[in-house]
Amino acid sequence: MVFSSEVFLFLFLPTFLLAYYATPIAARSLTILIASYIFYGWWRMDFLALLFATTVWVYVFAIAVERNLGRPAGKILLAVGIAGCLTVLGVFKYLNFFIDSFAALVGSDADGLGIHWRLILPIGISFYVFQSISYLVDVYRRETPATRNFIDLAAYKALFPQLIAGPILRFKDLADQFKHRDHTIQKFSDGTALFVIGLAKKVLIADPIAPIADSIFSSGHPTLIEAWLGAIAYTMQLYFDFSGYSDMAIGLGLMIGFRFAPNFDMPYLSRSITEFWRRWHISLSNWLRDYLYIPLGGSRLGPLRTYLNLILVMLLGGLWHGANWTFVLWGGWHGGWLALERATGWNKIATSRWIALPLTLLIVLLGWVLFRAESVGVALDLYAGMLGLNGFWARPELLLDITHEGLLTLAIGCAVVASEPYLQTFDRTGVAVPGTDGTATLRQSITVPLMLTLLATVTILKLAEANHSPFLYFQF
Repeated sequence: MVFSSEVFLFLFLPTFLLAYYATPIAARSLTILIASYIFYGWWRMDFLALLFATTVWVYVFAIAVERNLGRPAGKILLAVGIAGCLTVLGVFKYLNFFIDSFAALVGSDADGLGIHWRLILPIGISFYVFQSISYLVDVYRRETPATRNFIDLAAYKALFPQLIAGPILRFKDLADQFKHRDHTIQKFSDGTALFVIGLAKKVLIADPIAPIADSIFSSGHPTLIEAWLGAIAYTMQLYFDFSGYSDMAIGLGLMIGFRFAPNFDMPYLSRSITEFWRRWHISLSNWLRDYLYIPLGGSRLGPLRTYLNLILVMLLGGLWHGANWTFVLWGGWHGGWLALERATGWNKIATSRWIALPLTLLIVLLGWVLFRAESVGVALDLYAGMLGLNGFWARPELLLDITHEGLLTLAIGCAVVASEPYLQTFDRTGVAVPGTDGTATLRQSITVPLMLTLLATVTILKLAEANHSPFLYFQF
């Protein structure tokens, strides 16, 4: 079940909201848990069991770690708890990758090794495993108590707005909200508005652009125009798809009283790769910083160790996105630029945006080619096209797959990205920005509700005629 589907919009969500607000406050965590399990189990019930087992595991180990804080047993229990979580992730996400890599190393394939099965990747496993690890570590660091309320912990891990593709929430940020949170009409309306905006990003911008990127990345030997068009199309598609999902997740949270941290902050307007990672997938960036970079020593052990830590963290961050060498290289690409910026001080220099902004965007775009390509060979082929090695003009047969609607939507997407500072009607939490007079707010104007109603109508009409299109980050 995806947010941009009729079954979610017209069956699941209305039913859930009615049940949620009809439930006594003390039992609403249970309502969230049941609804979230239905939401996840809609895909596959067997992997729901895996989510439940992981929840039981971290519940038991968090309490055990807390009871042994300050003793060697506490650190051992923490290590075992984390190892259990990583084992789940390693088996389901990386076992196929390791088998294929070993087979390629010996000049064979999985069938040649006598392995005729493939593990299916459970949707959202990367996100809820990272949640589990952060919870165990935060308990060990005494940053949050280990909860004895299993329902609250299970509802936190399965919270359907963020279960499939984030943001990566931390229990310490939501523990108090599970105990008490406000439910107001204003918060609900802000959440609805943010949900509509996120849905529009996905349906009206990301989905029409997708065929351009898909056609070019699968065409083979793209020309210069094709390669650059494909790379730009995927750069826009990924942003509007994933930021749209995050907006929808934050909006759904507001509808039931939760405030989630923002996950995007105009990343394509960054002036360095360091700044880009403060603005792109913020919850993942913060997670990598707090639970990998800092424990590895951060910047406390000298310049060389700092550069190594940056590269290592990004390599692991790349591998987290998928079991493919393209993701490892993508992580190394970003890690190398982060280290270079730290070494040269580029990220601290107030460089003119006319130089720093396009340079940063170019680096990000080149990285997205690796991120999107099915293999390193496909990525290299597209890079060759970007250098003009495969010709210049677009091929007629490929132009048949690229519609005027797709090209127009791509242009609109680029314009929206460039204009984002001027289009921020809502702040990062979904609450409207005060007006210039310091008293009135945009959400108090009748214009905004009418615009959102029109946007929702157009989006739903477009959704009705569109093919099924899951969010890109479901695969991670």
